[in-house]
This record gives sequence, C-alpha cells and structure tokens, in this order.
Amino acid sequence: MNTVIDRPPLLRRLRPLVAGFDLPLLAGLVVLVGIGAVVLYSALQGQGISFADQLRNIGVAWLVLFAVAQVPPQRLMQIAPPLYLFGVALLVATALFGDVHKGARRWLDVGVVIQPSEIMKIAMPLMLAWYFQKREGLIALRDFGVAALLLAVPVALIMKQPDLGTAMLVLSTGFFVIFFAGLSWRVLALLALLAAGAAPVLWHFMHDYQRQRVLMLLDPQADPLGTGFNIIQSMIAIGSGGVWGQGYLHGTQAHLNFIPESHTDFVFAVLAEEWGLAGNLTLIAAYLFFIMRGLYIAAGAPTLFSRLLAGSITMIFFTYAFVNMGMVSGILPVVGVPLPFVSYGGTALVTLMLGSGILLSIARSKRLVQS
Repeated sequence: MNTVIDRPPLLRRLRPLVAGFDLPLLAGLVVLVGIGAVVLYSALQGQGISFADQLRNIGVAWLVLFAVAQVPPQRLMQIAPPLYLFGVALLVATALFGDVHKGARRWLDVGVVIQPSEIMKIAMPLMLAWYFQKREGLIALRDFGVAALLLAVPVALIMKQPDLGTAMLVLSTGFFVIFFAGLSWRVLALLALLAAGAAPVLWHFMHDYQRQRVLMLLDPQADPLGTGFNIIQSMIAIGSGGVWGQGYLHGTQAHLNFIPESHTDFVFAVLAEEWGLAGNLTLIAAYLFFIMRGLYIAAGAPTLFSRLLAGSITMIFFTYAFVNMGMVSGILPVVGVPLPFVSYGGTALVTLMLGSGILLSIARSKRLVQS
C-alpha cells in the first residue's frame, strides 16, 4: 500500500519564515535596492564589469537578510562578545600579516581574501549594546568610559591600515550606541571642544593623501587635473542633470568616463546626471522613509539591547548616505564611503543587508511576543 504524503504548498511552508516581518521596512528596502539596480546598470556601461555579478551580490545579500531575520535578538546578544573579540583578532592579524594594496594593509588572506574591518561595522554596535544591557539600571559615567575604550581599540587598528572611511563608519556605529544609552549633552559638548582643539595634532598625523583630500574640499580648483579632478567632474555631472536629468543611459559625464569610480563611490553623480533633482529627491525620500521606520522599530523594541542596536544600525544607514552624498557634492572630503544599496560591490551590500536583517529580527520578535 502506497503512502500518500500531502505536502503543503511552497508558499505555506515559507510563510513562517516571514511571519512578523515589518512590511513597511521591507518595502522601503525593496525600493532602495531596486533604485540601486537601475542606476548601477547605467553606471556599469563601458566599465568592463558584468551587471550579472551585482545581481548575484544582491541575491546573496537577500539570502543573508532572511537568514539573519530568523535569529532572535536574544541569540544576537549571546554572540556579541565572541564576534567582537574575533573581529579585533582579525584586525590584529591584518596589521601583522595582511596583504598590502595601493599602500594600505586592509585585507587578510585566509583561503579567501577578506576585509576584517567590515565585520566591526556589525560587531561594534552588538558589543556596546550587549555591554549597556548588562549594566542596565546601573549605568554610570565610567561605563561610558569603558564603552569608549571598547570602541577605540578597533577604530585605532582600522585607522592604522589606513582606512579613514571605514574607521569613521565603525566610530559612528559605536558613538550612536553610546549616545542612545544616555550620554550627557554636556559630555558631548566637551568632547566636541576637545576634538576641535586636537585638530592641529590630528593634522600632523594624517597621511599626505588624507591632507590633500581636506585641501581639495576647500579649493578643488587648486589642482583641477590632479587631486581635485574627481570632485570637479562629479559636481559638473550633478549640475548638468538639472531638474529632470539628461535621460536614462544618456549621461555624458558618466558614459564618457569623466566621473571617477562612477559605479562605486561616485554613483550618486550618475543618478543626479541622468535623473536630475527629481531622481535625487526620490532617492533621499526613500532613505528617509527607511531610516524613520528603523527608528520607529528601535523606539518600540522591548529591551535596552534591542533599542540600542536597532537605533545605531538605523543611524549608520543615515551616515552612509549623508557622507557619500556630501563627498560627491563637494561638501565633505572624499573618504571612500559607498552609497548604501546603490554602489557596486558585494561586501558592503551584504553588511548593509545583514544590518537590515537585524532590524527585521527585532521588529519580528516584538510582534511574535505580542501575538
């Protein structure tokens, strides 16, 4: 006698995996990734890079998002200290044995070449959120000092590589956790004054190329064919887009290869040239919606750990977008920060989608508890 196994439809079997997902956040993410794919298809024309590679990156990133979204915040809290220590150990190994490319020691060959600093973008907020959760109800000024030390170690190792852009992003993720944990505005004002006073000292320790980036911010015309070329061409592209843009696939600066790194750091200039101010505002509106939804999830999270983690991850999306648009527009130095969900590349995209998966996990855990 044959036994008939009545298997439920695929959609019904997949439904538990997405149960409790925050649909507005997911919808905002779909819009951002979609805009990124459309813009990047144009930016890759004539670059000798296959658009199919980025589609593969997007597929892997979505798988990472859905996998991480299944992990409850309690489990994320358990892995925070080991992940932090693992990330710091990899940074130390990179400093000692890492591969050098273009004068920077940022990569480590462990069978596959990895960039350990990317791990700290997630490990850092996890660790600090874990620490403040353990100190909940007992948080004193010295705890902020401990948190600052935990933050300073990986940031110093990353700056040593040197990788100012990634160091700034890791510093931002940690700062947002410390800020949301209740750091006094008076302490913030004091830190701002100390930072301003230390600026001449920091200038002395900066690499020559970093100093040049700051100088080009102040006067890009001082070296229009050298270090100022990138930002000048980027601003020309943004201005030539006007209100409605030159048309999709018809950007002259982009397709005549005047825009440097048009598919990575300067992809926003491609969007601005082809879609104009209307395209810029559409992308900014999508970012704002996504960020506001992330902050809404953070505000409603049931534990201090979840609130701090969701808040800091959400604000790092803001930092990515603000810094990239600022440097492409000529109001911030060029530091090599990609435009989130738009710039070409797998590592940054996977990291951002991993962070989005954590937001979905936090929102999901709250909804499942309420139901």
